Order: sequence, then structure tokens, then C-alpha cells
Amino acid sequence: MSDRTRAETVAAVTAAARRHHAAYTLFNQAMAERLGLHPTDLQCVSLLGLESGPHTTGEIAKLTGLTSGSATRLVDRLERAGLVERRPDIHDRRKMLVSLAARRGPEIEAAWEIPGRAFGEALGEFTDEELGVIERYLRCLTDVGGEQAARLRKG
Repeated sequence: MSDRTRAETVAAVTAAARRHHAAYTLFNQAMAERLGLHPTDLQCVSLLGLESGPHTTGEIAKLTGLTSGSATRLVDRLERAGLVERRPDIHDRRKMLVSLAARRGPEIEAAWEIPGRAFGEALGEFTDEELGVIERYLRCLTDVGGEQAARLRKG
């Protein structure tokens, strides 16, 4: 049992979260550079890999927090880089659907091999119960972060 107060513990968790975010931002930037991408482009590819099915550019804008114009330019860059493909929506011919392309998949998987193993080893130090708490924490802060980003954009 720790001698810290709840306020001290919350402050320590907050500081650790800020350090984690900064370290992961630097990692994302280094990984993007390794793959010849902009960090935002890599984040989009990562998010598309987590989502099911193809998406419209408008959905990608919401997913990434970009304006529709910025999302269109992002998809253009990703398409030129061979990371995504555009196909017409068979249900609405006015729309194009964007999905990950298989061409550079092996390259991206290879780049993630060593970091993925390192992250897996770090998580291996936790019990299943602790991992459940970590997952809940990350989901909660992801939701709060999204809400706060939307609030800041509104002005």
C-alpha cells in the first residue's frame, strides 16, 4: 500500500500519461520517417487498420480529426504512396471508398516487428486483471481526448 494520497496518485498517473503520449508521439514520428511518411499519414494507416471495411474521405476526416479538404489531401498522399486504394461505392456512385492497399503491407509489418515485440514484452509484465484495467484506462482517455479535441476545435 502506498503512502500517497489519491490526489498525489492522480497527479502521478497524469504525469506518466503525458510522458507516455510524448514518447509515443516521438516513436510515431520515427516510424513514419522510417517508412517515408508524414506522422499523420502513418496514424491514418494505423487507424484504418483498426477499423473494419472501407471508408469515405468524410469518415476518414472524422476518424483523424482533419477537415474534409485536409483528409482529401491525406488520402491523395496515401494513394500515391501505395498505402490505400480508392474504389467507387456500389451503393452511391458519387462516393469513393478508401481501403488499405496490400502492396506495402509487408513493408509496414516488417517495420513493426521489433517495436511490436518490445511492446508485447512490456505488456507481458502485467497480469490479465492489470491489462484489463490498462485497456479500460486507455479507452476512457481516448474518449476524453476525442471529446476535448472536438471542444478545442469549436473554439
